[in-house]
Amino acid sequence: MFIDSHCHLNFTELRTQLPEILQAMQQAQVERALCICTTLEEFDSVHQLAVSHDRLWATVGVHPDNEGVREPSVEELIELSQRPRVVGIGETGLDYYRLGERSLGDMEWQRERFRRHIRAARQTDLPLVIHTRSASDDTLAILREEGGFGPQGAGDLPQSRGVFHCFTESVAVARAALELGFYISFSGILTFKNATDLHEVARFVPLDRCLIETDSPYLAPVPYRGKTNTPAYVPHVAQKLAELKGLPLEQVAAATRANTLALFQGMAAS
Repeated sequence: MFIDSHCHLNFTELRTQLPEILQAMQQAQVERALCICTTLEEFDSVHQLAVSHDRLWATVGVHPDNEGVREPSVEELIELSQRPRVVGIGETGLDYYRLGERSLGDMEWQRERFRRHIRAARQTDLPLVIHTRSASDDTLAILREEGGFGPQGAGDLPQSRGVFHCFTESVAVARAALELGFYISFSGILTFKNATDLHEVARFVPLDRCLIETDSPYLAPVPYRGKTNTPAYVPHVAQKLAELKGLPLEQVAAATRANTLALFQGMAAS
């Protein structure tokens, strides 16, 4: 049985087809999926999916690339995270890909938003779902500063934990994330022939630190590349990961399932 550790079933492309998607998940042996929140404005719709369907869970957070949306406070993130079937904080992180004419200094609002998510996650002892794009140095630096890894240690709060989702960074970044205790999640990009650098990362990351995801409706894996993605396609990511590691598919499915449930402990409740 497989688990999709990151999807967006509240997005229009999928929300209108939810009964068919849930049926396809069952047929593909995808037993659970984690629905990821990207704005506070959409949280209620994400949470409603989780409380209405026993195969779905939710997170709360504001994506780093979303501008002109309501900014989360630590207190609000904590409050919303206590609702039933909310099992993580995010997605959060940093994204400098679309800087345009802006400087890195202009992105302080993103860094401050990320810090608030880390603080909320530590206070609730919930895992972070991290998005990083063209910003890995700052992402790691802020995690080290805020996550309880520095000279002062964790203090009275647990250290940060979580997953770097839809990983597309280097082996060096993966190594740094692993050293902080984070998991690495692979998406349909892993199945692309030209993703040779990512294939190297997948071989490097120990199986007990790997998750799989679709990030649906985006990034459909081969042989569905270019089509609308759904959680039912996550076995194709597992198959490619198994191929790259020279392991049976069943072993990768079992390991990534166990890893997801170990990280997002609320998903293991039923």
